[in-house]
Amino acid sequence: MYNSIIFYRFTGRRSTFTMITAKGMEREAIGLIPSFLKEFWYIGVLFVVLSFILWRILPDFKRVGSINTLTKKEIVKQSCYLIMALVIGLIVARGGFRKKPIKIVDAVVYGELGNSALVLNTPFCILKTITKKENIEKVHYYNEKELLSIYNPVISLQSDTLASKKNVVIIILESFGDENVGRGCTPFLDSLITKSYYFKNGFANGKVSIDAVPSILSSIPSLMNNSFISSSFALNKVNGLPKILKKEGYYTSFFHGAFNGSQNFDQYAQVAGFDDYFGKNEYTGTEAFDGKWGIYDEEFMQFFCNKLSKFKQPFFSSLFTISSHNPYRIPEKYKNKFPKGTTVIQESIAYTDYALQQFFNTAKKQSWYKNTLFVISSDHTSSEGDRNIDKTNIGKFSIPILFFDPSNPEFVGVNENNFQQIDIMPSILDYLHIKTDMVSFGKSYNSKNNFAIYYLQGTYHYIQDDYYLAFSNNQAIGLYNWKKDVLLKNNLLKTDTERVTKMSKFIKAYIQTFYERVTNNTLTLEK
Repeated sequence: MYNSIIFYRFTGRRSTFTMITAKGMEREAIGLIPSFLKEFWYIGVLFVVLSFILWRILPDFKRVGSINTLTKKEIVKQSCYLIMALVIGLIVARGGFRKKPIKIVDAVVYGELGNSALVLNTPFCILKTITKKENIEKVHYYNEKELLSIYNPVISLQSDTLASKKNVVIIILESFGDENVGRGCTPFLDSLITKSYYFKNGFANGKVSIDAVPSILSSIPSLMNNSFISSSFALNKVNGLPKILKKEGYYTSFFHGAFNGSQNFDQYAQVAGFDDYFGKNEYTGTEAFDGKWGIYDEEFMQFFCNKLSKFKQPFFSSLFTISSHNPYRIPEKYKNKFPKGTTVIQESIAYTDYALQQFFNTAKKQSWYKNTLFVISSDHTSSEGDRNIDKTNIGKFSIPILFFDPSNPEFVGVNENNFQQIDIMPSILDYLHIKTDMVSFGKSYNSKNNFAIYYLQGTYHYIQDDYYLAFSNNQAIGLYNWKKDVLLKNNLLKTDTERVTKMSKFIKAYIQTFYERVTNNTLTLEK
């Protein structure tokens, strides 16, 4: 129960068997147990109370063993309790009185669109996935010719301009969703946005950190209930940024201040083709262990900056921050220095924003700074949004994404097209004028396409221009003009049937393409 409530709060989905057996979280889980018990003490109390109630109403099995000592009244009473418990347990386990128990995706039929996973429970989800390697939807809507005519993930980037040899630095900020930006807690990032090419309508591809990495680095969306990194497909061939840029002469590296092995980032860094991985084990500097996750952001980002100065140019490096992750620890010396904000996460958000500022202050002094393209993106939104829009299926995925090139003052402005993490890879390559053919489920910032697609436990969310379509169980279940109807109150499913048909056709092709490419190990053009 504890896991069910807390995991749902942070991710919007229920735990599955994959979560229990996933590797890479062993150290974090042990260290975080005390913090979670402290923060969510009421869950523990509720568990004890419910356990006591259950213990009181269930039959006294010790006495039942001596049937002769029981009166007829006690036998009937105990038997009724037992039968009632068994019947209730059977009904709950089956998902009601239907002829066939529900599937995980059936939750959308019984709950509100934005909270469908509340219909489910963690034991049910674990049992439903215990015998399955993956939760990837097997579909076949179109034949090969029809499929390619609707959607083709192969992108060909061409340019008459000589390829740039700019360094590339991608910084992935933990939990920096739109709900935490522009509210007084991120003064540096807010300022940097005004000097950058900013994607106002930026979207994450998932709700957890391990969804963000393959999306940003390899343009692979998260369209399964379990994350690509932790799936059996994690070792598929991918042709992401590290491999493409390495062919252009780049040295590549990935930095993450947590324990080595955390969230399988080191494993995926190897699969993606990075030359080197730098985690807590490789950190050198002043003592800065937070006692839970790894190295505080300020010290680790300075370590990152110093390392960049020693790398041969051109280089491509990516950094993933950690300090704005639950339990939101900041150094003692900064206690009461940053605004608390209106939610529990915002003080740590403010600290990471300060660490980011210190990184740029140091970077500005380095010779490589002006020859570098900086890309900043959140990994996902937090669970702490306190505005109504933060709770919608738009707000749950809204994140800041920006490109900052200190040597190009013309590359500044606000792009209002729909842009998501899987668009970052082709956009970087396009900006650098690198000619290449690749498999990408996203599109370049120069593309005329204007869509975003993400997934959350049984439901696909498809944004095209000003419209948002929810798709589940092979059918559209909601259509909204998300620009005018920001809280998604007015369902246009029955009134705008032409648009529903058109959008459903595309999302079906997109889903089928993803399924076939992942299962057939064709995420790259390499043979």
